[in-house]
Amino acid sequence: MTSHERVKKHAARVPKARVDKFAERRAELGEAALTTLATLGYARTSLREIAQNSEFSHGVLHYYFSDKVDLIICSVKQYKARCVTRYDHAVDSATTYDELMEGFLQSLGDTLRDEGHVHRLWYDLRSQALFEKAFHDDVVHIDKSLEDMIWRIMSRFAALSGEQSGLPPSATYALFDGLFQQALLKHLSGDAKAIEEMQAAVRHSISRLFAATTQVPTSRAVARKRKA
Repeated sequence: MTSHERVKKHAARVPKARVDKFAERRAELGEAALTTLATLGYARTSLREIAQNSEFSHGVLHYYFSDKVDLIICSVKQYKARCVTRYDHAVDSATTYDELMEGFLQSLGDTLRDEGHVHRLWYDLRSQALFEKAFHDDVVHIDKSLEDMIWRIMSRFAALSGEQSGLPPSATYALFDGLFQQALLKHLSGDAKAIEEMQAAVRHSISRLFAATTQVPTSRAVARKRKA
């Protein structure tokens, strides 16, 4: 059952005229709980713990959310819905490959530096989806939205460079998600160079992707050259 289905089921308990207000209240509570969730993580968080670290009572949280899974998914979905639009300005405003590169790298570094604890919650949730069936559908949905976000950015690089990356969307997403998660771990562990090194790795990866068709020789081409 997805979080949307949970909302419909829970909202069925109240009059139809209050459904929108119910959803708005859930969104407000989910946003308020995000800091506590990001600080404690899935395993150490309960509705009661969240209530103790917020202005809302345990009873209020329990009324709007069936359990902590419901609340965590609501919070993370709202945050990631904002994340997928984070790079829109860089993509839309860039008129050259270099402008897009600098804008993308700047935004990437800013979100890791300023919101690393929330990204940590997302990776925690994604790992839990391997064990908790309740997380699976929502995590797959969020992950696909992030893949689509990366593909929009790479498509703009392709348009500005005149080259195609040669990788499908899923592999492209896996590449940059892996670099980001690795940098996040280093950053949260106190590595002062983590963001700078991630930006350098992302720059190199993008340069390789969009130079591959013209600058990187294939193994057959190398073999023919050696024979000649």
